[in-house]
Amino acid sequence: MSVKYISKLKTFTLENLPDLDVAVLGALELFQKEPLPKIELKDVYDRPLVVGSGNAEATGRIMFKDFDAVFASESTYEEKLKNINSIDGMVVVSASGGKHAPLIARTAKQYGKHVTLITNTADSLASKELDQAHSYDEYVFPKNREPYTYNTSTYMGMILGYTKENPADMYRFIEENVHTFSRPYFSRYDKYFLIVPPQFSEIVRMLQVKFIELFGRKIARDVETSEYMKHAVTVVPADELFVSFGEENRMWGQPENRLNVPLPADAGYAAMMAVGYYVIGQIQKSHPPYFKENIADYTEQASKMFGHTISPIVD
Repeated sequence: MSVKYISKLKTFTLENLPDLDVAVLGALELFQKEPLPKIELKDVYDRPLVVGSGNAEATGRIMFKDFDAVFASESTYEEKLKNINSIDGMVVVSASGGKHAPLIARTAKQYGKHVTLITNTADSLASKELDQAHSYDEYVFPKNREPYTYNTSTYMGMILGYTKENPADMYRFIEENVHTFSRPYFSRYDKYFLIVPPQFSEIVRMLQVKFIELFGRKIARDVETSEYMKHAVTVVPADELFVSFGEENRMWGQPENRLNVPLPADAGYAAMMAVGYYVIGQIQKSHPPYFKENIADYTEQASKMFGHTISPIVD
């Protein structure tokens, strides 16, 4: 089994940060050799409140889509605790177990709710808020060393734990069908519209967030499902590239501004995330290194904001 991308992730520095596609393939290498925790909460909670920030919130929605769960972000969780009496516990999804996670867990306990933490970081700040008396109090998933905010191995592992997709198959599919397919030069465009199949609606926010993290407002983007595209999202035309995943786009944009990206025939959410992030990594390669030039300054500011050190490289 290849570990060439894991090797790159183990050795990069702030001076040679990898692009997102390297993190994708490194994650798929990791999950071919590292076992994933089995989350067993069906007999623990009838109606949990699943809370996360940014892509953690989207990951929670994917992992608990088969539960009668209530979902919330760092901005809405306390309102849900106050007003929905049927909530019988909380699940906090947080790769780092830091930032908002400790406060969220502490608040849940004040409302008398048991807390389960799903994370990639042992002995985190949020972990200290747990009972640590049950097997279901905390699940720690494996992760790779990655640039801050990439969170590729982190949330992909959690999603794989739910979908049970085969990481080796996804790795081969990307190298054989996505890495080599004929595509326009991404550098020609500074506006992108990503179109995903409707069964992957919960991935929309994850792709949006990844664009924001990597490009800010330097590059325009939108992400919707192919069904939502039928609404008024293209009233004002723009010179943008429409990138559709798994379904051929025959309607949106001029033919020369369409790129159809294949998905595995049996694709689940992990494959959609892997292929989507990989393509965003190709876009990243085709533009100035906005993220790489700014991440050190950003993490310095974020450290002051959250009151603890946040590194531009997450080990």
